[in-house]
Amino acid sequence: MAKGAGEKKGEMPLPDENEGTMLCVILRNLGGGYLEVFCTDGETYKAWIPGRMRRRVWMRPGDVILFLPWGTRDMKGEVVYRYRRNEVNKLIEMGLITEDFIEEAGE
Repeated sequence: MAKGAGEKKGEMPLPDENEGTMLCVILRNLGGGYLEVFCTDGETYKAWIPGRMRRRVWMRPGDVILFLPWGTRDMKGEVVYRYRRNEVNKLIEMGLITEDFIEEAGE
């Protein structure tokens, strides 16, 4: 998602079927700018952290992210946004994810 693509500063981006984004939980850091993530579609992907987020946004196992799959057979994509704890609570209230989903991914 490009900067200024309908997002106001401070506004939390939501998953969009038209863009193909989905919510995922970080399972582990693979190194080299990649993460292993478990997404709401039940699949595990390899997520690339773009340069604009490296060293600026720290990501740890258990964090919820917005993920954009590339649509390739190798199950890769990129991290679009990392949600803060209060934003995760809002996602749970909206019914987009459940606490069970986050806990399942953490096991």
